[in-house]
Amino acid sequence: MIGVILMVAITVILAAVIAAFVLDIGGGLDEQPQAGVDIDGDGTTDVTVTLTDTGNSDGVAIVDDTGEVYSDDLDATGAQVNIDDSDDGDYTVQAYFGEVSSGEDIDDAAQANAIIGDFTVEDA
Repeated sequence: MIGVILMVAITVILAAVIAAFVLDIGGGLDEQPQAGVDIDGDGTTDVTVTLTDTGNSDGVAIVDDTGEVYSDDLDATGAQVNIDDSDDGDYTVQAYFGEVSSGEDIDDAAQANAIIGDFTVEDA
């Protein structure tokens, strides 16, 4: 009797595991891009963003408050982007998977993206 119950339980568990793979249950738990940056001068007229660790991302982009990529030049540790008061405003720093280019909407261009920092460049 116990053997039959165990066989049924194992069959049910095995069927659930197979169904999870076939139906891709848990597929929304994909890994998010991660990276490390140093933001120097937040809230001033001259801000420098330095990539300190690429993490698992393909690159890091500076994104303006409309979602447009301002700079996609942060793709290697030590790379820097400087933004001065001629481009004042609020920005986010976003790690991404895929490829993005300046002028593109980050959400449309990247396969996945995550905000890893933010800063403001003040007008002089």
